[in-house]
This record gives sequence, C-alpha cells and structure tokens, in this order.
Amino acid sequence: MEELMEILEDLHPDVDFETEEALVDDGILDSFDIVTLVTEITDTFDITIPAGEIVPANFNSAKALHAMILRLSDEE
Repeated sequence: MEELMEILEDLHPDVDFETEEALVDDGILDSFDIVTLVTEITDTFDITIPAGEIVPANFNSAKALHAMILRLSDEE
C-alpha cells in the first residue's frame, strides 16, 4: 500500500488519499490521471490491468485501487 500511496501523492500532492473515496466521481482524477496510474501501477507491481478493470469503482479510492492490485496479483 505504501508504494501505491507514493504514486498517488506524486500525482496529486494536495489530495488526502487516505480518506478520499470519490476520486473519479468528484473529478479529482481525470482520464489522463487514470492512464498515468495504470502505467505506474503496471510497472511498479508487475501486473496487467485489463480494460474491463478500468472502471470508476476501482479508482475511486486508494483502498479500491489496492484491492484491485491484490486481486490482479493473485490472478497472475
């Protein structure tokens, strides 16, 4: 989770990712941010994020992102 938090904080240092639960829904993360996150997560965690996983529910919070990373790590 620490590596994920670093990625998120580098992207938006002004956001409290520990408590925010509507990153996409509230427009905090835009489509460019999502593309950047997918790339960073793929490289950092050595996983593949299928297009079907790129949905707001998986990107609305650090906790949701972390759960997706763990789930995809288990599948590989």
